[in-house]
Amino acid sequence: MSEQKRRPLPHDFHPPVPSFEVASTDLEDGGTLPDAHVYAKGNTSPQLSWSGFPEGTKSFAVTCYDPDAPTGSGFWHWSVFDIPADVTELPTGAGTGDFKGLPAGAVQVRNDYGTRDFGGAAPPPGDGPHRYVFTVYAVDQEKLGPDADATPAVVGFNLRFHTLARAQLIAEYEER
Repeated sequence: MSEQKRRPLPHDFHPPVPSFEVASTDLEDGGTLPDAHVYAKGNTSPQLSWSGFPEGTKSFAVTCYDPDAPTGSGFWHWSVFDIPADVTELPTGAGTGDFKGLPAGAVQVRNDYGTRDFGGAAPPPGDGPHRYVFTVYAVDQEKLGPDADATPAVVGFNLRFHTLARAQLIAEYEER
């Protein structure tokens, strides 16, 4: 994908906030997204862990977004929020539709595939590399506000006003 086609990240339009650390045993920041996290090859959400978030964090949210999708609005692959403040890791596969890997109280909304789970990468063949932005948000309230029927855009709207800090990992994937 040419540099001109790269679109802004979702939080580029939000006020600046401090960052903290996010890591993964499944992904490398700046690396290639492994097949396990590709829709047709595994469709499994990656392990994520975080630390160094600010005092006063009352919950977390996690999203995965492809700003390079040829939609004009990007593509939301995952959106989960109301993760309790004492939870600092989601295991591999936490984003399945059965909610077994998510902590009690967490809310997972529909992705742009229309399902309430993690939906892996599926860029059109020949469209060049797409970025998959995994973001962890430190939130200033225990309950963000939306319910499970909200869209990722509504979740993002609420995060705009309640994010204390943010951390991200970006991996690329291309279907040739």
